[in-house]
Amino acid sequence: MDPGLRRLNGLPREEAEAELRTCCASRRWAAQVAAKRPFADRAALWAASAAAMDGLDWGDVEEALRAHPRIGERAGGASREAAWSRGEQAGMADAGDDLKAALAEGNREYERRFGHVFLIRATGRGAAEMLAALRTRLANAPEAERAVVRDELAKITELRLAKLLGGG
Repeated sequence: MDPGLRRLNGLPREEAEAELRTCCASRRWAAQVAAKRPFADRAALWAASAAAMDGLDWGDVEEALRAHPRIGERAGGASREAAWSRGEQAGMADAGDDLKAALAEGNREYERRFGHVFLIRATGRGAAEMLAALRTRLANAPEAERAVVRDELAKITELRLAKLLGGG
């Protein structure tokens, strides 16, 4: 069996939930995923994650969003989540000042419109691509944007689960 999965399966419930919250900060999501252990393989973990994500109410999603820095803002601290976030936003490294300023303004406009941080799976995306997505998504109706946010959160969570297990 996958060593990372073996480790996650063997943790006491509270520790497993704490580990899972580094992937998605929703307490409900972490509790639901931890309750499905033991996982036979990564596919079973991914399925449990997706089912738990689908079952979250908007308040649970907002709880998870509060753990994410704005696009273009460097996550501080030495936590695993902060390090992952800095790596995920590596596409910001070469952004010029004008692009960074446009992202900062776009973030403010997005937060005024939707009431929460703009969330996008930043891994593998450059700053210009993220800014274009932000501007496009500003035109979404609130309910449509909630669906996009939930999808982006699921993608980020899956990436982080792979990192948690190793080899991701």
